[in-house]
Amino acid sequence: MFRAILYQQWKWTRIMVGLATVAGFAVPIFSVRYATRNMEHGQAAAFLDGVQTWGVVYPALAGAVGVLIAIGVWTADHRGRHVYALTLPLPRWKYVLLRFAAGSVLVAGPIAGVTLGSVIAAASISLPAGLHAYPFALAVRFALATLVAFTMFFAVSSGTARTASIILGGLAALVVIQVLLAATGLETNILMPVLNAILTVPGPFAIFSGRWMLVDV
Repeated sequence: MFRAILYQQWKWTRIMVGLATVAGFAVPIFSVRYATRNMEHGQAAAFLDGVQTWGVVYPALAGAVGVLIAIGVWTADHRGRHVYALTLPLPRWKYVLLRFAAGSVLVAGPIAGVTLGSVIAAASISLPAGLHAYPFALAVRFALATLVAFTMFFAVSSGTARTASIILGGLAALVVIQVLLAATGLETNILMPVLNAILTVPGPFAIFSGRWMLVDV
């Protein structure tokens, strides 16, 4: 049963998984492409700035991978109005668990891409004293962020389209209200408390914030 579900989900998400894996492999390598041997202090500072600029791609990619795979996992069920799931001789909780496990396997592709790319990038450069590469720490953080995004949106996508619409509509309403408040000249900020609650410890998406550095001091 697991193999059948995994194959079905692979058919729905294989292009996205392939592109994300290639992107995850390429980002670490591109981030260190300006590394030079015997870097001086000024060159090292500019190099770190470049690495930090590329660092914003990792959480964005992790979030996109988790969200899109979570949506793709349930696409077939939503299109078939969950008739397939209801015809299986499985309790609902076990079916959902199989869906989650299969999605977690698909998430492993982009994670492996980032891991391999980070290791190759770290091995291809010669760093001056004081700078160190952290390929495995970056890969572990990317894996955790991807799994957090996948788990959260897996739960959202497992419900009806109406449930997802309500959640997304609520987020859109916050943005619209904030824009209207700004347009009227009011300094009230309702978005920042929400963002701080979810992006800072102990928020559910705190792992996405902070510095994502392949090379650091």
